[in-house]
Amino acid sequence: MADLDLDSSFIPALHKPPSLLPIAKHRESLLYVVETFPITIVIGQTGSGKSTQIPQFLERAGWCSDGKIIGPRRVAATTVALRVADEVGCEIGKEVGYSIRFEDVTSSSTRIKFLTDALLIREALADPLLSRYSVIMVDEAHERSISTDILLGLLKKIRKKRPELRIIVSSATLQAEEFLNFFAKGAGQESQEEGNGQPPRDIATIVSLEGRTYPIDTLYLESPAEDYVEKAVGTVFDIHTQEGEGDVLVFLTGREEIDNAIQAVAERAAGLDGRHGALQPLPLYAGLSTEQQMYVFDKPPEGTRKVVFSTNIAEASVTIDGIVHVIDCGFVKLRAYNPRTGIETLTTTPISKASASQRAGRAGRTKAGKCYRLYTEDAYQALPETNPPEIQRSNLASTILQLKALGIDNVVRFDFLSAPPSELMSKALELLYSLGALDEYAKLTQPLGSRMAELAVEPMMAKTLLSAPQFNCLSEMLTIAAMTSLGGNVWFHHDGERGKMESCRRKFAAEEGDHLTLLNVYQTFVTKGKKEAKFCHDHNLNYKSMTRAISIRAQLKRYLERFNISADETPSSNSQQPSAAADRSKKAESIRRCLTSGYFAHAARMQPDGTYRNVEGGTTLHAHPNSLMFNRKADWVVFHEIMETGEKTYIRDITKIEKNWLVEYAPEYYKLSNFTPRA
Repeated sequence: MADLDLDSSFIPALHKPPSLLPIAKHRESLLYVVETFPITIVIGQTGSGKSTQIPQFLERAGWCSDGKIIGPRRVAATTVALRVADEVGCEIGKEVGYSIRFEDVTSSSTRIKFLTDALLIREALADPLLSRYSVIMVDEAHERSISTDILLGLLKKIRKKRPELRIIVSSATLQAEEFLNFFAKGAGQESQEEGNGQPPRDIATIVSLEGRTYPIDTLYLESPAEDYVEKAVGTVFDIHTQEGEGDVLVFLTGREEIDNAIQAVAERAAGLDGRHGALQPLPLYAGLSTEQQMYVFDKPPEGTRKVVFSTNIAEASVTIDGIVHVIDCGFVKLRAYNPRTGIETLTTTPISKASASQRAGRAGRTKAGKCYRLYTEDAYQALPETNPPEIQRSNLASTILQLKALGIDNVVRFDFLSAPPSELMSKALELLYSLGALDEYAKLTQPLGSRMAELAVEPMMAKTLLSAPQFNCLSEMLTIAAMTSLGGNVWFHHDGERGKMESCRRKFAAEEGDHLTLLNVYQTFVTKGKKEAKFCHDHNLNYKSMTRAISIRAQLKRYLERFNISADETPSSNSQQPSAAADRSKKAESIRRCLTSGYFAHAARMQPDGTYRNVEGGTTLHAHPNSLMFNRKADWVVFHEIMETGEKTYIRDITKIEKNWLVEYAPEYYKLSNFTPRA
């Protein structure tokens, strides 16, 4: 197809590349295909402009008329939305907006809305046919998150009722045939029923975009690296002292490795002579705030080489211009859930060949690049083609609850892209039944099950929140839910300041455990701390996390108000009042009982050696070093999270309870005779 003359607004304004993005010349053919076929599967290298340009092409072609909106599903919804808003020339939240968990930046004038797949599924609870959307784009579908797989199944169902809906599935790897076959399967029969005789292949088509145009040299190690983090840091300095201009992207597995590597680079860079220029090491991982994530897109100062240390978030979710060198450690952290033990492991696993190819593809977008693989060529050949999709290795309780709420009663018959193992399904159904979300016929209970599905927290916390009014502690449970939803530690310390942080933490400590300690932190922050940054600095608290907790709490409160459940927010409910020791103890017991009503499946008993055993007795658990219950005595506890890392299985966010509460609040799950869960 001939190149098209595009006006300058199609050139990304934040980071104008030397030439137009590869997708620009495909604009008309793409629009023709979307008009003609219900489903378009787009394959193109990361950086071709799929995520930022396709929604703009569609909006300009009139797909937003009649008040309809375009919904691109994104992992990195915020960063891409900010970039597109800049290109369109609007304030974020106006014509271009985004919606992520606990944060909605859209308005009535929004026409392009970037949102996570989980949020789009949640929207389907209120609007089962997603009738506000004219086009839904499932971006980076090859990543195969649970939500992506469920969303694809839902869209396939919705399309039967809404033939005018356009679905675009974009994938950076060549898994397009799998998506094509998924949508085509069963479509032939459906088209014959409609009487149009349309063969299934006319339902969907594949569009291949021209990818990068610069060659990439791939280099391997001759022998395996003993410590890939150390090797990565060494390779950064080899590149910096021996190679020409160009920024570096380093793939590591998690926050701890990234922080250590950045520290090592900063220390070693201080000893370099000035002739090689400065190094600017930057982190990129999911736990960072939007503002912190945006730093990686800034152009480094003149004469400075930017080095971005990232998890696999930079594999496909975001594109950083200026990268010429990629260092790939060859590993990724994958979560896997064991339905027999109920334990989720976070294991460092070799990446797949598809991921290795994705990582290498980040180099050479603006000029010839290099990919340094910190493993041997033989190790590469031994890698699997792809890793198993998340739906086959995860706790499915949330997923099944949402499918039930969407009216999909027979979840086993749901059209999954890859069917989950039956063991995972039955474990999830068992938990939902014991929480009261499902009845004995596996039907969603009313109103409890439906309300649990609507709350933007996992099922055990949803049950806890909805039980809180009975225990007269809703205000406190809203706070605890917000604080445990932050996904990171609210405490911080600089090098050598761990002792200071620990002493600050002890000031807020509640003898009952972590949940009440988090409650104390929040209540002190909003009352005595007056929500100020100085208070956080003085007490080694993360100010951004604390302000986010306020916003999450407000959102959860609004959800509950929709169910006509309102919290008593009078100051007397503040457990910090020193004159009311007896009241405080009574309130603390109510909160602990309430937590037991939701987290009874996460109960453990302390052993003489200070470790814990889960109720089945088969697994030794350790209080996480960040927990207040680390090295403290308790008989029985419930915990928020369980995670196996390396040699040990840790439990976090732990609260003391009484054994008899377990039988009282979960008679369907426990019996007292030998105190084991019922089969």
